[in-house]
Amino acid sequence: MSSLVIHSTFLPADDPEKSLEFYRDGLGFEVRNDVGYGDMRWITVGPPGQPQTSIVLHPPVTDPGITDDERRVIAELMAKGSYAAIILGASDLAETFDKLQATGADVVQEPADQPYGVRDCAFRDPAGNLVRINQLG
Repeated sequence: MSSLVIHSTFLPADDPEKSLEFYRDGLGFEVRNDVGYGDMRWITVGPPGQPQTSIVLHPPVTDPGITDDERRVIAELMAKGSYAAIILGASDLAETFDKLQATGADVVQEPADQPYGVRDCAFRDPAGNLVRINQLG
């Protein structure tokens, strides 16, 4: 039987350099690909030692079929931080939180035990995406 993995997920990034600082420098992800077209960039990052799993940081509104109204709505949702989210897992949540907080990242929630059984924290990346980090194991 064939195995199935989560290979890539996409998060909008309206400032590629700031997103690189967050994901590469703050979270320690490696850059796997950095492709430009005109003034747009698609940057693929992922955790070292997990080459099969990546996040593609992409320009938020590149589809030519998107209307001006839809572009406005997407920009508003991104500004509010309610457009996209991802949940990561860390073997040492406190260490990961401290490292990311030290970069000046936007803290949404300090590490806390949740009523649904996990300990986690949350940040907003430079594009406003919600990044929750769960304590593993």
